[in-house]
Amino acid sequence: EALEKSPGVQVDQNGNISLKGKQGVVIFIDDRPSYLSGEDLANYLRSLPASSLDQLEIMTNPPARYDAAGNAGVINIKTKKGTAKGFNGGFNLSLNQGQLFRSPNSFNFNMRNSKVNYFVNLSNNYNNSFTDLDINRIYKNTDNSPKSYFNQNSYFDRTGNIYNVKAGADYYQSASTTWGIVLTGMNRSSTQTNNNTSNLFNSQMELDSIITAKNVDKIRFNNGGVNLNYRHQFDTTGHNITADADYLTFRNRTDQQYDNFSFYPDNTLKSNDILNGRLPANIDIYSLKTDYSLPLKSAVKLSAGLKASYTKTDNTADYNYTLNQVTKPDYDKSNHFLYSETISAAYLNLNREFKRWSVQAGLRLENTQSDGHQLGNQIKPDSAFSRNYTSLFPTFYVLYKLDSASNHQLNFNYGRRIDRPYYQDLNPFLSPLDKFTYYVGNPFLRPAYVHSMELGYTLMNNYTATVSYSNSNDEVNETIEIRDGTYYSRPSNLGKVILRSISFNATIDPFKWLNVNLYTELTNITTKSDFYTGQLYTSGTVTFTSANARFTLGKGWDGELSGNYRNKMYSAQFVLGSIWTANAAVQKKLNAKSTLKLSVNDLFYSRINTGVINNLAQTDADWVNKSDTRNVVLSFSYSFGKAYASRSKHEANGPETERNRVKN
Repeated sequence: EALEKSPGVQVDQNGNISLKGKQGVVIFIDDRPSYLSGEDLANYLRSLPASSLDQLEIMTNPPARYDAAGNAGVINIKTKKGTAKGFNGGFNLSLNQGQLFRSPNSFNFNMRNSKVNYFVNLSNNYNNSFTDLDINRIYKNTDNSPKSYFNQNSYFDRTGNIYNVKAGADYYQSASTTWGIVLTGMNRSSTQTNNNTSNLFNSQMELDSIITAKNVDKIRFNNGGVNLNYRHQFDTTGHNITADADYLTFRNRTDQQYDNFSFYPDNTLKSNDILNGRLPANIDIYSLKTDYSLPLKSAVKLSAGLKASYTKTDNTADYNYTLNQVTKPDYDKSNHFLYSETISAAYLNLNREFKRWSVQAGLRLENTQSDGHQLGNQIKPDSAFSRNYTSLFPTFYVLYKLDSASNHQLNFNYGRRIDRPYYQDLNPFLSPLDKFTYYVGNPFLRPAYVHSMELGYTLMNNYTATVSYSNSNDEVNETIEIRDGTYYSRPSNLGKVILRSISFNATIDPFKWLNVNLYTELTNITTKSDFYTGQLYTSGTVTFTSANARFTLGKGWDGELSGNYRNKMYSAQFVLGSIWTANAAVQKKLNAKSTLKLSVNDLFYSRINTGVINNLAQTDADWVNKSDTRNVVLSFSYSFGKAYASRSKHEANGPETERNRVKN
């Protein structure tokens, strides 16, 4: 909820996050990567109680100490550390009822004495969700007349449990030296069932055949990690050094069974086939990182650091095909892909404040070496590739206070960033979603580079106006190709994407009992690229507006109304329909330790995705996508224990980029 209400942040139905109209946001939690993406990330964040949130750091151009990955920037979700002496903690219980029932819950505790701090965070998310997807396609002749029609409804039903754990300890060797260990883990077991009906019509809209399918995916996903960290403060001026060593492991096992039945128009059975698949995937990440800060004379601060990471992946797809009760290996879809990647980085950053000026400049160097190997089978030959590239990523920031009271401020920032492909997207597997729809990986994906700059004006810290510009080359985006009536979704590099944006944000308190935040953004997106059907060129302007009002009602009662609206949006090959939503909540503080909250999300069930796909060979296509967005949430939070004098704790942030490139 906090993310969706943050200025410039948009979250879609699947939990995908964009910042000021750009995809490619890297998410951190307490300066560490989030582990998750998409719907899994959204479910995990919903399990975090609002009382645990400290602040959100939204950085469109992060400084040089951050990895250069993420062409839209970084969002760092900082939670309250709970490092007070003694024993303390809390829990949050939630009941979420839409058309289906969900229940995200969490528990945390902290115990600290003069030498050691222990902490544990646990969460469980019992999740039921659905997607109701309608797809329509019109296949055309060369003279643009209708050749045939295709209408499909897919109802995806998902059930499962997600368990997360984060536990660790900090050992205070002295007042200036701290050693720490953090253990993390996640287990997700889920089943997705897709009941699918496809109707095929001839050019006269007469029913030709009916295809029904029941597709079942059983998924078991496990993730574990260990972080060792060290921090030493040489003095009280900010002279310090930190170091992190990380190991992460991801294990994913998906078992698929797709039953397809083809019928004549009179519902007599034409044929039946079954596709079974076993898809294990393993990812291991190793990372070492150190950062050093040294205050110099004349209010200058020097920062420098080194990082090295190594990633290896092992993906297998083993398919069997059954037709007329005869089962054979499906070598066309079966595959085995190995990938390894080493990233070495170094950075230098200088920061100086003088009079009304604050200036920061940084330079980061990253070298990437990668190797991919697709093992052959009876019908596919072996293939391999290697890449080695080095890039520089400068950053620059300047802030000027127009008056001594800092009521008027001007700021400018510039940065160059990179967006490397997800590891799984480099895998050249052909993965069926249904009989007419396939996902295809792309081992030839190149990293995307983006130049971004912003100019902003802030009035009394309550009003902000920003003009921004970004220019991306080789941006990775989903592309759609239709061949012989079959739909292939593939990640591809787009030649050039240019964003021009102007935004305004205001936080006002018209009354003591009312706080209002208003945000509006106008963004022009232009895409130019070579494409399957020739040149792709799209350009359009999208408006995004959000509002949030918080009411203090007295006697421990608070209320909230929020909503947002986005008009039609052009995004490469896709035209996304307008969408809006409205939410309401009321909260009662029962006492100093407990709070009860009732929320209603998507009051008018208006959060429905619609769209059109352009640049298809002799095909028109559109879709309507509904999910369980309207729901009522009842949550209860309680804190316990006593707090004494606290001490700051080191937050490790080693393999940030690598974790965020793991799809779930």
